[in-house]
Amino acid sequence: MQSPRIVVVGSLNADLVVRTARFPQPGETLTGSELAVIPGGKGANQAVAAGRLGGDVTMVGAVGDDAHGSLLRESLSSSGVDVTRIARRDDVATGTAVITVDDAGENTIIVSPGANGTLTPDRIGEAWTALDGAGVVCLCLEVPIDTVLETARRGAAAGALVLLNLSPYGPVPEELLQATGVLLVNEHEAADLARVDPEEAGWEATATALRSHGIRRAVVTTGAAGSVVIDGEADPTSVPSPTVDAVDTTGCGDAFMGALALRLAAGDELVDAARFASTVGSYAATGAGAQASYPDQEQLAAFLEQR
Repeated sequence: MQSPRIVVVGSLNADLVVRTARFPQPGETLTGSELAVIPGGKGANQAVAAGRLGGDVTMVGAVGDDAHGSLLRESLSSSGVDVTRIARRDDVATGTAVITVDDAGENTIIVSPGANGTLTPDRIGEAWTALDGAGVVCLCLEVPIDTVLETARRGAAAGALVLLNLSPYGPVPEELLQATGVLLVNEHEAADLARVDPEEAGWEATATALRSHGIRRAVVTTGAAGSVVIDGEADPTSVPSPTVDAVDTTGCGDAFMGALALRLAAGDELVDAARFASTVGSYAATGAGAQASYPDQEQLAAFLEQR
């Protein structure tokens, strides 16, 4: 039986990627690899990750009427994602992300919003109907905050689970946090939001602080170590990730988010969904780029069999 539909309301970016041995110091010029233009954006990445693994996924977003926009739509469509609710804007370019990747697989990213900035509540129009009957609604902060908040309101009112990735991190309305069914953050974002350092105070104190914001369910990613699941009043649970030789960590968090949404839509408990998502995120680190490194069901099965 097909799991309930996943709706991603978020960003689509063309990733402009250059690899370099190390990151430059301020004022320093380094020689890098050939420029690669690949499909990305946190929202689109999440949609592709879930779509490739067999999810019923709809993407709501905006691109420019340009080659980068066509590239993004094609990548989503070929991954099984419904792209009919992606608007084309003829007055602005598709969003872009300038990414550098070093020899250790770490990355730096600068985003130019482009068409993503036009995804305001009043311009979504008929695309709001995508939320009707949705099981999970995925959100991030690469589109206007008014849109994120309005989507959370509508998604929660429609009975969907609102899954919010608080990234790129910044202040958000308390109403958004309270409308969120499951929050996804990394350990640094969790510490800033809770005003409690998990390493110093422990995860119980962090969970208590998050509950004071109305957040009762959260997954906190902890890099290569995996994640920590906070689910209601239960003790926080550590979920390890498979150990891999990282090639490129670009988009691994989005792969985690998409996989988490997939399993939550299928009815998994949060800790089981996080365990599955950790595996998908680890797989993504073994390949270059974001969407290009995401597995389909067969590839993930082979990866698991090796372990």
